[in-house]
Amino acid sequence: MTEALLVSTGIVALAEIGDKTQLLTLVLAARHRRPWPIVAGIFVATLANHALAGALGAWLTSVIGPGAMRWVLGISFLAMAAWMLVPDRLEEGGPKPPAGGVFLSTTILFFLVEMGDKTQIATVALAARFDALAAVVVGTTLGMMLANAPVAFFGDVLAKRVPVRVVHGMAAAVFAALGAGVLVFG
Repeated sequence: MTEALLVSTGIVALAEIGDKTQLLTLVLAARHRRPWPIVAGIFVATLANHALAGALGAWLTSVIGPGAMRWVLGISFLAMAAWMLVPDRLEEGGPKPPAGGVFLSTTILFFLVEMGDKTQIATVALAARFDALAAVVVGTTLGMMLANAPVAFFGDVLAKRVPVRVVHGMAAAVFAALGAGVLVFG
């Protein structure tokens, strides 16, 4: 259980650097300059999104046999490694913030932007890999908060100092190692 928590936290924290949801955090912080409701919205959206993704991963484990699941997971982690090397960008004219204040806007936008994102797919794979759904969801949510909360408070300063390519390379290496480990050692 501790391994699931730590691996999930580390992978998502690394994978989130430069991700479109982190870019969304930066945009929201610059637009609203109210970090606490932004951080609270990120937390609620991530917890809901990753709980659903984790439940999907746990369900897949129960449906697919262990041999097939090993291959699905190994290939999924290797694909995530490759995907980490593709930089994200927030498209111009993206989703418009809904009415309801900074917290509600952040919660809804973050939940929607996270759909199909690297960290959501990683949550599915991690929940399928580890038999510890709660630890995976707590870990991936913690990783998301570790990567995004500082951006809500210090986004401009951090964007200039963090080498996004290096962090993405490190995350890709972690995903590749997980994929190889699953394929080789089961």
